[in-house]
Amino acid sequence: MSVNQISENDRIFLLQLARKTIEKKEKKIWLSDEDINKLNPILKEKRGGFVTLHKDKRLRGCIGYILPMFPLYQTVIENAYNAAYGDPRFPQVKSDEIKNLNIEISILSVPEELVYKGAEDLLEKLKPNEDGVIIKKGFYSATFLPQVWEELANKEEFLEHLCLKAGLSPNEWKKGNLEVEIYHAEAFRE
Repeated sequence: MSVNQISENDRIFLLQLARKTIEKKEKKIWLSDEDINKLNPILKEKRGGFVTLHKDKRLRGCIGYILPMFPLYQTVIENAYNAAYGDPRFPQVKSDEIKNLNIEISILSVPEELVYKGAEDLLEKLKPNEDGVIIKKGFYSATFLPQVWEELANKEEFLEHLCLKAGLSPNEWKKGNLEVEIYHAEAFRE
């Protein structure tokens, strides 16, 4: 489960792409065909990814695709727009806020099932600061990017908050009946 390394120039390009998308308030692909043809091939690979916005070190929006549905440049454009103007947890970003936003992009590996036998085994297998985690039970699901470990370093607390995010009881993870997948992320910010 690896994430291809994105060059420093490509990182800068993707961060600028996200910022320009937010400034333009334009979700459609606004790059020309010529611009797209000149892109590094890795930016045209289908990749999952998230765009996270912070303002004054506080979360201001975060939206993404876990699975690789679109070329990476398109994933960044759509999720930058959606993080700024479509995250239901926050009001839309106002024009005067844009200059104060810090943008972070996370490029994801394809999730893999984590096979476990009970709560203790699950705790044993999770790797803080490395694993992004998806939980599913019936129609309920949620994910935390690997960066969330910075705020919730305790594995039990991490899983409790993830269960709550999914709309489940905070102790649902202890029952051993959740589908769990893990993925890794290459994250970079302005």
